[in-house]
Amino acid sequence: MKLISWNVNGLRAVMNKNFMEFFNEADADVFCLQETKLQEGQIEMDLPGYHQYWNYADKKGYSGTAIFTKKEPLSVTYGMGIDEHDHEGRVITLEFDDFYFITVYVPNSQDGLKRLDYRMKWEDDFLGYLKELEKTKPVVFCGDLNVAHEEIDLKNPKTNRKNAGFTDEERSKMTALLDAGFTDTFRYFYPEQVTYSWWSYRFKAREKNAGWRIDYFICSDALRDRLKDAKIHTEVMGSDHCPVELDIE
Repeated sequence: MKLISWNVNGLRAVMNKNFMEFFNEADADVFCLQETKLQEGQIEMDLPGYHQYWNYADKKGYSGTAIFTKKEPLSVTYGMGIDEHDHEGRVITLEFDDFYFITVYVPNSQDGLKRLDYRMKWEDDFLGYLKELEKTKPVVFCGDLNVAHEEIDLKNPKTNRKNAGFTDEERSKMTALLDAGFTDTFRYFYPEQVTYSWWSYRFKAREKNAGWRIDYFICSDALRDRLKDAKIHTEVMGSDHCPVELDIE
Protein backbone atom coordinates (compact mmCIF):
# COMPACT_ATOMS: atom_id res chain seq x y z
CA MET A 1 0.00 0.00 0.00
CA LYS A 2 1.12 3.51 -0.80
CA LEU A 3 0.03 6.01 1.84
CA ILE A 4 0.42 9.78 1.53
CA SER A 5 -0.18 12.63 3.97
CA TRP A 6 -0.09 16.35 3.22
CA ASN A 7 -0.82 19.44 5.28
CA VAL A 8 -2.18 21.60 2.46
CA ASN A 9 -2.64 24.76 4.59
CA GLY A 10 -5.91 25.58 2.83
CA LEU A 11 -7.21 23.06 0.29
CA ARG A 12 -8.96 25.61 -1.92
CA ALA A 13 -5.69 27.53 -2.37
CA VAL A 14 -3.68 24.43 -3.28
CA MET A 15 -6.42 23.23 -5.67
CA ASN A 16 -5.60 26.32 -7.75
CA LYS A 17 -1.94 25.32 -7.83
CA ASN A 18 -0.85 21.72 -8.32
CA PHE A 19 -2.98 19.56 -6.05
CA MET A 20 -4.69 17.41 -8.66
CA GLU A 21 -1.48 16.87 -10.65
CA PHE A 22 0.28 15.51 -7.58
CA PHE A 23 -2.78 13.54 -6.45
CA ASN A 24 -3.14 11.80 -9.83
CA GLU A 25 0.57 11.21 -10.23
CA ALA A 26 0.91 9.77 -6.71
CA ASP A 27 -1.94 7.26 -7.26
CA ALA A 28 -1.88 6.49 -3.54
CA ASP A 29 -4.04 3.81 -1.94
CA VAL A 30 -4.77 6.26 0.88
CA PHE A 31 -4.26 10.03 0.64
CA CYS A 32 -4.69 12.20 3.75
CA LEU A 33 -4.99 15.94 4.24
CA GLN A 34 -4.57 18.21 7.22
CA GLU A 35 -5.47 21.88 7.59
CA THR A 36 -8.11 21.77 4.87
CA LYS A 37 -9.61 25.02 6.28
CA LEU A 38 -13.07 24.14 4.96
CA GLN A 39 -16.66 23.73 6.02
CA GLU A 40 -18.95 21.10 4.57
CA GLY A 41 -20.14 22.00 1.07
CA GLN A 42 -17.36 24.50 0.34
CA ILE A 43 -15.61 22.19 -2.12
CA GLU A 44 -16.59 19.29 -4.38
CA MET A 45 -13.77 16.81 -5.01
CA ASP A 46 -14.23 14.57 -8.04
CA LEU A 47 -11.97 11.62 -7.20
CA PRO A 48 -13.12 8.54 -9.12
CA GLY A 49 -12.19 5.29 -7.37
CA TYR A 50 -11.82 6.91 -3.92
CA HIS A 51 -14.06 6.96 -0.87
CA GLN A 52 -13.94 10.38 0.83
CA TYR A 53 -14.10 11.11 4.55
CA TRP A 54 -14.01 14.67 5.95
CA ASN A 55 -13.79 16.10 9.46
CA TYR A 56 -14.49 19.83 9.74
CA ALA A 57 -13.75 22.25 12.58
CA ASP A 58 -16.69 24.10 14.12
CA LYS A 59 -14.74 27.32 13.53
CA LYS A 60 -14.79 28.50 9.90
CA GLY A 61 -11.59 28.44 7.84
CA TYR A 62 -9.67 26.55 10.53
CA SER A 63 -7.98 23.16 10.93
CA GLY A 64 -9.85 20.20 9.36
CA THR A 65 -8.77 16.82 7.98
CA ALA A 66 -9.73 14.46 5.15
CA ILE A 67 -8.92 10.94 3.96
CA PHE A 68 -9.38 9.59 0.43
CA THR A 69 -9.07 5.80 0.19
CA LYS A 70 -9.41 3.30 -2.65
CA LYS A 71 -10.38 0.50 -0.27
CA GLU A 72 -13.58 1.04 1.66
CA PRO A 73 -12.91 0.80 5.42
CA LEU A 74 -14.81 -1.49 7.77
CA SER A 75 -15.67 1.53 9.94
CA VAL A 76 -14.96 5.26 10.23
CA THR A 77 -14.85 7.44 13.34
CA TYR A 78 -14.31 11.18 13.71
CA GLY A 79 -12.42 12.62 16.66
CA MET A 80 -11.25 10.76 19.76
CA GLY A 81 -14.60 10.63 21.50
CA ILE A 82 -13.42 13.33 23.94
CA ASP A 83 -15.53 16.47 23.69
CA GLU A 84 -12.70 18.81 24.73
CA HIS A 85 -10.73 17.78 21.62
CA ASP A 86 -13.41 16.98 19.06
CA HIS A 87 -14.56 20.42 17.82
CA GLU A 88 -11.55 21.22 15.61
CA GLY A 89 -11.79 18.44 13.00
CA ARG A 90 -8.38 17.04 13.86
CA VAL A 91 -8.76 13.24 13.80
CA ILE A 92 -10.23 10.65 11.40
CA THR A 93 -9.85 6.92 12.05
CA LEU A 94 -10.47 4.21 9.44
CA GLU A 95 -10.60 0.55 10.38
CA PHE A 96 -9.16 -1.86 7.80
CA ASP A 97 -8.89 -5.65 8.00
CA ASP A 98 -5.60 -5.81 9.86
CA PHE A 99 -4.88 -2.29 11.15
CA TYR A 100 -6.39 1.03 12.09
CA PHE A 101 -5.40 4.04 10.01
CA ILE A 102 -5.56 7.56 11.43
CA THR A 103 -4.88 11.00 10.06
CA VAL A 104 -4.24 13.65 12.71
CA TYR A 105 -3.54 17.37 12.84
CA VAL A 106 -2.01 17.95 16.27
CA PRO A 107 -2.74 21.33 17.89
CA ASN A 108 0.03 23.92 17.67
CA SER A 109 1.25 25.25 21.03
CA GLN A 110 1.18 28.74 19.42
CA ASP A 111 3.24 31.89 19.92
CA GLY A 112 4.17 32.45 23.52
CA LEU A 113 3.20 28.79 24.13
CA LYS A 114 -0.35 29.98 24.84
CA ARG A 115 -1.72 26.53 24.12
CA LEU A 116 1.06 24.38 25.55
CA ASP A 117 -0.96 23.17 28.55
CA TYR A 118 -3.82 22.16 26.25
CA ARG A 119 -1.32 20.49 23.93
CA MET A 120 0.05 18.39 26.82
CA LYS A 121 -3.47 17.19 27.63
CA TRP A 122 -4.06 16.42 23.96
CA GLU A 123 -0.84 14.36 23.79
CA ASP A 124 -1.81 12.22 26.78
CA ASP A 125 -5.34 11.68 25.50
CA PHE A 126 -4.22 10.87 21.96
CA LEU A 127 -1.70 8.29 23.19
CA GLY A 128 -4.45 6.77 25.33
CA TYR A 129 -6.68 6.64 22.24
CA LEU A 130 -3.96 4.86 20.23
CA LYS A 131 -3.28 2.31 22.97
CA GLU A 132 -7.00 1.55 23.25
CA LEU A 133 -7.17 0.87 19.49
CA GLU A 134 -4.06 -1.32 19.71
CA LYS A 135 -5.94 -3.70 22.00
CA THR A 136 -7.87 -4.71 18.87
CA LYS A 137 -5.32 -4.33 16.05
CA PRO A 138 -2.16 -2.35 15.26
CA VAL A 139 -2.23 1.29 14.21
CA VAL A 140 -0.73 3.47 11.47
CA PHE A 141 -1.14 7.21 11.95
CA CYS A 142 0.06 10.19 9.96
CA GLY A 143 -0.12 13.91 9.73
CA ASP A 144 1.25 17.19 10.97
CA LEU A 145 2.31 16.40 14.53
CA ASN A 146 3.62 19.94 15.11
CA VAL A 147 6.84 18.75 16.75
CA ALA A 148 10.40 18.33 15.53
CA HIS A 149 11.46 15.39 17.68
CA GLU A 150 15.26 15.62 17.65
CA GLU A 151 17.83 18.30 16.78
CA ILE A 152 18.36 16.62 13.40
CA ASP A 153 14.71 17.41 12.60
CA LEU A 154 15.10 21.18 12.24
CA LYS A 155 17.62 23.61 10.84
CA ASN A 156 18.16 25.78 13.92
CA PRO A 157 17.67 23.71 17.08
CA LYS A 158 19.53 26.01 19.47
CA THR A 159 17.53 29.16 18.70
CA ASN A 160 14.19 27.28 18.67
CA ARG A 161 14.56 25.44 21.98
CA LYS A 162 11.72 27.35 23.67
CA ASN A 163 9.53 27.84 20.59
CA ALA A 164 6.32 25.98 19.76
CA GLY A 165 7.13 22.66 18.11
CA PHE A 166 10.55 22.23 19.72
CA THR A 167 9.95 22.72 23.45
CA ASP A 168 11.35 20.12 25.84
CA GLU A 169 7.75 19.34 26.83
CA GLU A 170 6.55 18.57 23.30
CA ARG A 171 9.65 16.58 22.45
CA SER A 172 9.37 14.50 25.61
CA LYS A 173 5.75 13.65 24.75
CA MET A 174 6.94 12.42 21.35
CA THR A 175 9.64 10.33 23.01
CA ALA A 176 7.05 8.87 25.38
CA LEU A 177 4.79 7.98 22.46
CA LEU A 178 7.57 6.17 20.60
CA ASP A 179 8.63 4.42 23.81
CA ALA A 180 5.04 3.20 24.20
CA GLY A 181 5.52 0.90 21.19
CA PHE A 182 5.48 3.07 18.08
CA THR A 183 7.96 3.61 15.22
CA ASP A 184 8.80 6.86 13.42
CA THR A 185 8.93 5.25 9.97
CA PHE A 186 11.16 7.85 8.29
CA ARG A 187 13.79 7.53 11.03
CA TYR A 188 13.43 3.73 10.89
CA PHE A 189 14.75 3.81 7.31
CA TYR A 190 16.88 6.96 7.47
CA PRO A 191 18.25 7.46 11.00
CA GLU A 192 20.68 10.20 10.02
CA GLN A 193 19.11 11.83 6.96
CA VAL A 194 18.37 15.55 7.19
CA THR A 195 15.13 16.23 5.31
CA TYR A 196 12.42 18.71 6.27
CA SER A 197 8.68 18.79 5.60
CA TRP A 198 7.76 22.37 6.61
CA TRP A 199 9.31 25.78 5.95
CA SER A 200 8.18 29.18 7.19
CA TYR A 201 6.82 31.50 4.51
CA ARG A 202 9.16 34.16 5.95
CA PHE A 203 12.85 34.82 5.29
CA LYS A 204 12.94 32.70 2.09
CA ALA A 205 13.11 29.68 4.38
CA ARG A 206 12.27 27.10 1.73
CA GLU A 207 14.74 28.55 -0.72
CA LYS A 208 17.42 28.25 1.97
CA ASN A 209 16.05 24.89 3.17
CA ALA A 210 15.74 26.24 6.72
CA GLY A 211 12.97 23.85 7.65
CA TRP A 212 11.49 21.48 10.21
CA ARG A 213 10.41 17.83 9.94
CA ILE A 214 7.02 17.89 11.64
CA ASP A 215 4.98 15.64 9.30
CA TYR A 216 5.16 11.94 10.08
CA PHE A 217 3.99 8.41 9.45
CA ILE A 218 4.12 6.46 12.70
CA CYS A 219 3.10 2.84 13.16
CA SER A 220 2.76 0.24 15.88
CA ASP A 221 6.03 -1.63 16.35
CA ALA A 222 4.15 -4.80 15.40
CA LEU A 223 3.96 -3.55 11.79
CA ARG A 224 7.71 -2.93 11.37
CA ASP A 225 8.33 -6.07 9.29
CA ARG A 226 5.76 -4.83 6.75
CA LEU A 227 7.41 -1.44 6.18
CA LYS A 228 8.93 -0.97 2.71
CA ASP A 229 10.01 2.69 2.53
CA ALA A 230 9.28 6.21 3.79
CA LYS A 231 9.62 9.36 1.70
CA ILE A 232 9.41 13.13 2.07
CA HIS A 233 8.39 14.81 -1.19
CA THR A 234 10.33 18.06 -0.86
CA GLU A 235 9.91 18.68 -4.60
CA VAL A 236 6.14 19.18 -4.27
CA MET A 237 5.18 22.83 -3.84
CA GLY A 238 1.81 24.47 -3.16
CA SER A 239 1.82 24.58 0.65
CA ASP A 240 4.31 25.50 3.36
CA HIS A 241 4.41 21.75 4.05
CA CYS A 242 5.32 19.03 1.55
CA PRO A 243 3.72 15.57 1.33
CA VAL A 244 5.14 12.58 3.20
CA GLU A 245 4.74 8.94 2.19
CA LEU A 246 4.82 5.46 3.68
CA ASP A 247 4.98 2.28 1.63
CA ILE A 248 3.78 -0.75 3.55
CA GLU A 249 2.97 -4.33 2.61
